[in-house]
Amino acid sequence: MSVEVEIRFSLNGDELRATVPAHRSLLAMLREDFALTSPRLGCGEGECGACTVMIGGQARAACLVLAVEVDGAEVETAECLRRSDGSLAAVPAALVRAGAVQCGFCMPGIAVTATALLRQKRGPLERREIERALEGNLCRCTGYTKAIDAIEAASREEERS
Repeated sequence: MSVEVEIRFSLNGDELRATVPAHRSLLAMLREDFALTSPRLGCGEGECGACTVMIGGQARAACLVLAVEVDGAEVETAECLRRSDGSLAAVPAALVRAGAVQCGFCMPGIAVTATALLRQKRGPLERREIERALEGNLCRCTGYTKAIDAIEAASREEERS
């Protein structure tokens, strides 16, 4: 018998309610109940970063968070990384410009992780800071160089705006 819990939370700026089984992961809820595709199931163990979302501004692996844990919280996914005019926000735009995207499976998690980092530390980021932040995001295609270059560029752009 599964216990269900009603939760209230903010998802990409929208105030929502959901009734979820107490054991259900945030990742499963986001994908199955809200049809969001950016948080992806990779390893299911919090090692690959494909499911990264922001909870209260902190990058977290959605596969390791129970949906009931976000009751009262603000959750953001890569779907919200757009400006009010519909254009891409600084990090995803920089990733595209740098040609950092190949298969794209990992990029939403990388974009969310980098956006959380930029929000925590304004101004140009040092390369080592970016590398440390991305340690939990695995990419099998690009070798990270273009992504790190892009995030550095985005941090400089944010400094100017």
